[in-house]
Amino acid sequence: MECTVSWTGAAGTRSAMGFVAETGSGHVLTMDGAVDEARPENGGRNQAPRPMETVLAGTGGCTAYDVVLILKRGRHAVTGCTVKLEADRAGEDPKVFTKIHMHFTVTGKGVPAPAVERAVAMSHEKYCSATAMLARTAEITTSFEVREA
Repeated sequence: MECTVSWTGAAGTRSAMGFVAETGSGHVLTMDGAVDEARPENGGRNQAPRPMETVLAGTGGCTAYDVVLILKRGRHAVTGCTVKLEADRAGEDPKVFTKIHMHFTVTGKGVPAPAVERAVAMSHEKYCSATAMLARTAEITTSFEVREA
């Protein structure tokens, strides 16, 4: 796996702290500001997600993928899955995630709650690489709800 991240600001200036990441699969992701708030005095323009927001989003995508795949392999009629992530960060550098809560909302026809609970647990205990990495610094908790389609 590879990724190239390039600064989009003018060489030698702090006029803009935007970055573009090109993934090995050829996709592009824009990020803004390497600081928490991407404040204008630090060059941030609030035109894209922060790098740590993309880490959180990637983790959500990783675990949601697992949950949907596990449920589909169990032949459950899943029609939707969202995960809302809320994270706390350390107050001092490096400002790693210290707590992450993930709330899954799974929609489908007759999807049993125990199957969702199992899929979430399997993702976090066995399959999700991003969760496994972040669990080294953060306390990760989960909750879920099932909605009938």
